[in-house]
Amino acid sequence: MELVSDYIEFWQEKNNVIWEYTYQHIAISFIAILFAILLTVPLAIYMTKMKNNFIKNSIFNIANVFQTIPTIALFAIMIPFLGIGFKPAVIALFLYALLPLLRNTYAGVQAIEPDIIESAKGMGYSPMQRIFKIEIPVALPYIMSGIRTTTVYVISWTTLAAVVGAGGLGGLVLSGIGFNDQHMIFTGTILAILMALLLDFFFASVEQKLLKR
Repeated sequence: MELVSDYIEFWQEKNNVIWEYTYQHIAISFIAILFAILLTVPLAIYMTKMKNNFIKNSIFNIANVFQTIPTIALFAIMIPFLGIGFKPAVIALFLYALLPLLRNTYAGVQAIEPDIIESAKGMGYSPMQRIFKIEIPVALPYIMSGIRTTTVYVISWTTLAAVVGAGGLGGLVLSGIGFNDQHMIFTGTILAILMALLLDFFFASVEQKLLKR
């Protein structure tokens, strides 16, 4: 009971600080994921129309390179160009988010049966109509799977954004380590886990609703 009362007291004292770190974490993750989706989904669909395999492979290889760089190292690489703070954290996480989104969207569109596309052409669908009425809806489970996986990864990686002064829940964990405060460490960790689980549940619900439609 004493541990519980101590933890409640900690929340009462650090409430504003905790929510500030949480807001920073959400903002960094959301912006990185949003821009990655806006880039990769149209790009992956366009890549399925490409005839040049060299260009397609080059795009995948570039995205793959960012995945191979350790997270701390990629944050560090950003510092000489962008300084410290919010911007380098968002860009680094954006680069990390590219590959799973790109790969899943591309695989989803490629998995569509050619007969379906030919039928749409026979019905007089324009290329844009085929994309929005056939290809994206059919590939939606792949696309949403990529978004859900990427969201969990990015929220986890965002905890390391604190090393470049971007804040987030990693800042709460680092402060806890510095002050030897177990409550801060536990709170930062558990909030990051809950955030990832809640967003994954949210995207799963969105996927189910879209599939029903």
